[in-house]
Order: sequence, then structure tokens, then C-alpha cells
Amino acid sequence: MTISKAPAIHPGEILRELYLEPLDMTAYALAKKLRVPRTRLERIVAEKIGISADTALRLAKFFKTSPEYWLNLQANYDLKREALVLETELAQIPEMEAA
Repeated sequence: MTISKAPAIHPGEILRELYLEPLDMTAYALAKKLRVPRTRLERIVAEKIGISADTALRLAKFFKTSPEYWLNLQANYDLKREALVLETELAQIPEMEAA
């Protein structure tokens, strides 16, 4: 299994630093544009919750990206965090031999 040892970067950090800060936009202002509760965006940029499919679709529309971009950021973050938690247990699982 090959999961990068690079630190897990929460998609909220990406949203905050690469999108909101350069636009001088608050999570509240973005939430209004996306038509979602402000608390959802505030919690994402505070790295307290992840990005759902619903949010990914809305972010993709607004920023002219793809929903897969946002969901891949979330999946990568989740995998890296879980790999650290399961590191010892995963090391004990044998790999299937090639035929």
C-alpha cells in the first residue's frame, strides 16, 4: 500500500488559503453565494467538518472547478488520517502474492 507520508491537508485549508483569502471573501459571504448555511462553510474553513457531495457541487459551480476536485481533496485527507490511525494494524495484513 502506498499512501504518501506527506501531512494530510484539510480541504478547508485549501478553500481558505487558495480561494477565500485571495478573493478577500469570508466564509459567510461564500455561504450566501452558495445558498448554504453559513455554519457549514465556517466549519469547513475551520477544518472541523469535511466537504460533502452537495458542497462539492456548489463549490465547483462557483469556482469553475469540478466536484471531483473537492471530493478528491476530502478523500485524500481522510485516507491519510486513517492510514496513520491504522498504520500498525495495516502492517500486519499480508499482501496477496502475484500469480
